[in-house]
Amino acid sequence: MTEKINLKHEVGRGISPQQFMDGMHTLTMELSNIPDTKAQFLQNYDHFNWHHQSDERFFSELTQKSGIHCLILGTDWCPDVIWNVPVLFRVMEQAGIATEVLPMEEHPDTVDLFLIDGGRAQPIALLVNGAGDVVGKWGPRPAYIQAVMDQFKRDHPDRQSPEYKEHISYVYRKIGALYHDVARYQDAMIAELRALLTDFA
Repeated sequence: MTEKINLKHEVGRGISPQQFMDGMHTLTMELSNIPDTKAQFLQNYDHFNWHHQSDERFFSELTQKSGIHCLILGTDWCPDVIWNVPVLFRVMEQAGIATEVLPMEEHPDTVDLFLIDGGRAQPIALLVNGAGDVVGKWGPRPAYIQAVMDQFKRDHPDRQSPEYKEHISYVYRKIGALYHDVARYQDAMIAELRALLTDFA
């Protein structure tokens, strides 16, 4: 991150992971093959497992060392939130990093500081130090899944074209299928978060 962004004013203004889960709505997302978003989110959270002891140990050893706070920008109507935020919650729990969710609709000015290709993307996890400076960012997807969307946007730069609208549904289906390989996408996420947090170990 090149430009320093301070979010001290946002720390403490979000909701807890439990409040986020309790307040979720139940939606059906056909393109992402999610018949019940709340049930899928809770399944991803409740059934989360560490596939590598070295990762579990790494995040455990961060507890009380990092001095980092995690702010997650997101809403419950985005499929990437349904897959990725449960993993973020579990990793931050393991690391002893206080975490809160900033619902995007309630924090638009902060959301607009972290646009992806000029658009609002979610979830975005922000690591904030004791002074409130953003010292790390992750999201909205593991890199290999994000690459699918990036390639599509390179191939179809005009968002208003009929071709864009025709093919975007296919891309969402492809991304949804990648998420259903749970072990792969979670391992990728954990590796990326581990790299991000190595500086604070």
